[in-house]
Amino acid sequence: MARYIGIDLGTSTTLVFIRGKGVVLEEPSAVAVSKTTGELLEVGTEAAYLAGKTPPDVDVIRPMSEGVISKYEYTLEMLRYFLRSAMPKRQIFKPYVAVCVPGSVTDVEERAVRDALTQLGAKYTYLIEEPLAAAIGAGLDTDEADAKMIIDIGGGTCDVAVISYGKIAVSESIRVAGDKFDEAIIRYVRRKHNLLIGERTAERVKCEIGSVWQREEPLTLEVSGKSLVEGLPRAVRLSSAETVTALEEPVTLIIEAVCSVIEKTPPEMLRDIHKSGLVMTGGGSKLYGLDKLISNVVGIKTRVAENAQTAVAIGTETALERFVRDPDKYPEFSRSKRKKDHI
Repeated sequence: MARYIGIDLGTSTTLVFIRGKGVVLEEPSAVAVSKTTGELLEVGTEAAYLAGKTPPDVDVIRPMSEGVISKYEYTLEMLRYFLRSAMPKRQIFKPYVAVCVPGSVTDVEERAVRDALTQLGAKYTYLIEEPLAAAIGAGLDTDEADAKMIIDIGGGTCDVAVISYGKIAVSESIRVAGDKFDEAIIRYVRRKHNLLIGERTAERVKCEIGSVWQREEPLTLEVSGKSLVEGLPRAVRLSSAETVTALEEPVTLIIEAVCSVIEKTPPEMLRDIHKSGLVMTGGGSKLYGLDKLISNVVGIKTRVAENAQTAVAIGTETALERFVRDPDKYPEFSRSKRKKDHI
């Protein structure tokens, strides 16, 4: 019975976690729509596959922007599709649904997320901040007094937080993450090689050879695009060393956010963090060498969680179950009332 559901509603990817079943859905947060009628044509993987290949009257969009809802109606339809795909066909009891939000979310953005989930018929909809969900999902004991520090790098936002006694003590959220990595690669290839490449190609470069720390054995990858000189198709071979240069700007902003949180952290908490180290989650944390670079800059050992990609979804559902059992112990959750619509 899918009674407790955790949703990592990300800018680039949405994950749905159900207790007892694990992550039951992981699909791109994308929809393909008709420009003339506004009709929804494809959702998720099928929509993402069409990016850069659509005819003039079809557009592929991401209804989530920098971790929050930017196109409400399309987000609602995307969520409806995902939940119907993930839920059992016969759902007797309406589920408790929790969704994570960035630490920088505004009241208006928070209300949009709540309304979207409750409109789909959840018995109750709860919100939890991403860094707290990430820490729980990564297996950190967030309820103890010893402070823990988490760095969650998703598609649209990077959240850095110090957690103690189940609450966020110090935090900073910046809208620089995986998508900015892709944009930086596109800019670099355009500037250095006079070649225009698409988002999917840039993401492939990031995932296959992307680095922010020099590799012992450099990697190369051939990428194709449109020459800005001739206007014709052309291919170049990129090296992992080039991506170190390409990614310097967004990675520097993330490190500055980490340093800012450390500077604002009280000495006693900082002592705990120095002992336990920093933990990284989110798809962006898998960028080669990022953990080594952060550790080298701040002087604190840094590691990537084993379940970095799914930590937020798992932590969201786990926190929800804890809250339903003992709401007074977990006041950090925000709850909305149920509406009449059904999933």
